[in-house]
Amino acid sequence: MDEEVKERKVDELAALVNGRVAGDGRVVITRIADLENAAEGTIAFVEDAKALSLAQESKASCLIVPEDNAIEGRSCIEAKHPKLAFALVAKILRPPKQNQPAIDRTAVVHETANVDASAFVGSGAYIGARAHVGAEAQIHHGVFIGDDVRIGRGCLIHPNVTVYDNVHLGERVILHAGVVIGADGFGYVRDAAGAYHKFPQVGTVEIEDDVEIGANACVDRAALGVTRIGRGTKIDNFVQIGHNVEIGERVVIAAQTGISGSTVIEDDCVIGGQVGMGDHARVQKGAIVGSKAGILPGKIVRAGSIVWGVPVRPLDEYKRINAYFGRLPQMYDELQELRRQVAEFRSQFDGMNDTDQ
Repeated sequence: MDEEVKERKVDELAALVNGRVAGDGRVVITRIADLENAAEGTIAFVEDAKALSLAQESKASCLIVPEDNAIEGRSCIEAKHPKLAFALVAKILRPPKQNQPAIDRTAVVHETANVDASAFVGSGAYIGARAHVGAEAQIHHGVFIGDDVRIGRGCLIHPNVTVYDNVHLGERVILHAGVVIGADGFGYVRDAAGAYHKFPQVGTVEIEDDVEIGANACVDRAALGVTRIGRGTKIDNFVQIGHNVEIGERVVIAAQTGISGSTVIEDDCVIGGQVGMGDHARVQKGAIVGSKAGILPGKIVRAGSIVWGVPVRPLDEYKRINAYFGRLPQMYDELQELRRQVAEFRSQFDGMNDTDQ
């Protein structure tokens, strides 16, 4: 379907983001843009006062600027957090594509499944037995929804997502292409002969409201209980979440991070890209873990702390050690010179002893 063009006057947008209009509030805005590529009819934002000079040259019809930084002669919206205000404006001017309610003729919906009349199910999708698809949900092409799955109101499931049996999604959950939810966890038990036997992976996954999971990420089902992702959490592409992991609310996890089984990440944490977490680790509320950090099994990262490195350590300590690494060649040369001097002094000292004798 064609994208519907949205338009709003500047004063309308300002009211919606609790901003203050400076200049002409009657200007009509139809699109969003960055400063460099803005044109007539667009709105752009200035994150801080340092970028105001660039903003003056922008061709945007309206600029969202920091408070008390309106540009004379330009239509502006002054906002406490310009980037947030721009994001809220974008939701109005560029809402996500919404397919009209329908079930494609090539989709397969089990006779016991319950698909709300306001939902969309795309071509080649499969909806399993006793599955429930809530109001206004969007199930795109090639999606697999297993038996006894619950998909909440307003969920957006992009193409080729796989949701295994007995998984529960809250409302407005977004799963990007290739996501796999509810695959078996990596759990094995070794016998006396060294052979591996699969430990039961019969738990489930519960994803709460307003969670977004990036392309090709995987969330494993629990072995016996629940793998849970809390409300408002955002997970980037290619993230692996192991069985029985508990992730709190409003957590942000960047790409290529791997989280081992039974790890707990509490509310409001920030996890950088390519972080590795051993099993049964705990990251307490509000902690920040830097990119490529390594958290050992059972390690506790304290609330509010900032850690980095392998294994993780406080940020200031990591910076000091990193600075030492940069000086290693110089330190090696200095050490070699000290060894040469010590050998020379020792030789002279031994010579003096021989003379005395």
